[in-house]
Amino acid sequence: MSSSLAHYESFLLQNVSTISTLESSLRTLTWLLPGRFKDAELASEALSASLNMMSMYHDTLLARIVQSDPRYRPLIPFSLHTRFTRAWADKNSRYKWAARLLETIRFTELFVEMGLRRKASVKNRYRGIIALEIIKAVLRLMLLRITRKPLISPPIPERDIDPTTLPPSTESSPTLVPSSPPSSLPATPEHLKNNRVPLPHHSPLAVPPPPRTDVSIQEYLLPKALTTSSVKPPLSLVRSFSSSQEWISEVIYILRPLVYATMLFSDRKSNRPLITVLAMEFVSRSLRRNPPPSASLERSEYAKRDRDMLWYLFRGTIWESYTRPKVAHLAESISTTPILGLFGTLIQDWIPLIDEYHYYTAP
Repeated sequence: MSSSLAHYESFLLQNVSTISTLESSLRTLTWLLPGRFKDAELASEALSASLNMMSMYHDTLLARIVQSDPRYRPLIPFSLHTRFTRAWADKNSRYKWAARLLETIRFTELFVEMGLRRKASVKNRYRGIIALEIIKAVLRLMLLRITRKPLISPPIPERDIDPTTLPPSTESSPTLVPSSPPSSLPATPEHLKNNRVPLPHHSPLAVPPPPRTDVSIQEYLLPKALTTSSVKPPLSLVRSFSSSQEWISEVIYILRPLVYATMLFSDRKSNRPLITVLAMEFVSRSLRRNPPPSASLERSEYAKRDRDMLWYLFRGTIWESYTRPKVAHLAESISTTPILGLFGTLIQDWIPLIDEYHYYTAP
């Protein structure tokens, strides 16, 4: 088994750019499958879950290669999110496995719900959803207890590596660190070679190009300048909680999906589940701390949470009475328009899925 795994890892490194392109193409296909044939949404979600799981494994392997291969030196620093989550994964094994399990459930929860809808009753289907939400809440509370900081989503490092920049693999297994340096330096990339292309002829009477102003130079250099967050230790990118109010805010935010699913199990017709979870959202938002401008990672996480509140337009009675009629009317109005008609058909295929499945728009 270990030999087969080593051969697969070697094959991945030799074809990493092609595999990355294939992953991207298949991921695009998953958006077009629903509505094409019977159970197309199940096939689409199975493919999406498989791609996400493979991408998580590939990201882990690529990160291992970047750390062990001395020939690779990233020209652009890793993002703050990657630095923070990778530091916690390297420091605490419980964090690493809890975060990976949480992401695994997130990748497969919709596929599980689709299977339950076909094989189980409505009550058992919601019991399965509640069980998944309990596991997710326990894992998030575990991460919260380990870090004592606001949860960063996703809790695992994202892919910050361009596969085309990785050097070609010469080892039989990428899990082994090279025992000796390479016999020769890597070849110079084509775009860095001097191809001796003559410069175009410039007439003495030609109008010289306009000089660059100080403003354009500043605009070019400022995004590349080091910030306070760039030089902070990774574990210090997010401050620990300092008051019980901050703890309460984060716990309320973590428990929202579980409360929503539990209330839907007993009352799917009224708007009480939606009102309750919206109230929890606003209470959590009002209790959370206001990070300083230098806390870039924490501010970006809170901004993401604020943007995610737009998903309430696709949930419960708001979706049924307000958003759904407008989206259906838009899709119908553009369905006869060339080119735009493709998007209209795609929207019409997705509307029933939002009606039928909890995890398409669940918090």
